[in-house]
Amino acid sequence: MLRYVTTNPGKVREAESYLREGSVEQLDFDYTEIQAAELGPIAARGAREAYRHAVKPVLVDDAGLFIEELDGFPGPYSSYVEDTLGVEAVWDLASDLENRRAAFRCTLAYCDGEEFAASPDPVDREERVAAAAAGPDGDAGDATDAEPLPVKLFEGYVPGRMVAPRGDGGFGYDPIFEHGEETFAEMDTERKNAVSHRGRALEKFAEWYADRSRDET
Repeated sequence: MLRYVTTNPGKVREAESYLREGSVEQLDFDYTEIQAAELGPIAARGAREAYRHAVKPVLVDDAGLFIEELDGFPGPYSSYVEDTLGVEAVWDLASDLENRRAAFRCTLAYCDGEEFAASPDPVDREERVAAAAAGPDGDAGDATDAEPLPVKLFEGYVPGRMVAPRGDGGFGYDPIFEHGEETFAEMDTERKNAVSHRGRALEKFAEWYADRSRDET
């Protein structure tokens, strides 16, 4: 059974649509969200914490809105910016831009305590974390915390542009992000999931996970 670390049961249902019904279980675990300029290290750290908590295969995601002309802002800080400044404030920034290209990005991080065979998808091996835990004199202290846990990363990306708010569906930045001729807030759930950044990452993960599951049986 795969544990999806989230407080949103909708993410579990979405994951099951790419895997199989009953194969994913929600895990409500408050892992540490480190500050980083990219999504990968944040999701990888969360997956390691969650695996050490559950001692079961876990999946963690981190996602954000990246506005090209704002150097990727709000990016990994999207949730914080939404909570503190609000979506309208982000649109106010984007509305003055000549180039309004943007993208939603999602990184899924999978950890089961085992090593991974080489593949096109990146693996975060936590070497820098283990070195830091060891300290300047090489004393690892708690071996469980210092032991590197490899994490497999799967990335999803959907391009679009910033627009004035439209639509009553979705959540977060959906009303101001247009893909094709619709904002995410104008799409129904099925349509949005079919093109979403999380869906694209889940599609990659599901294909790889099916092969890994077959290898283990």
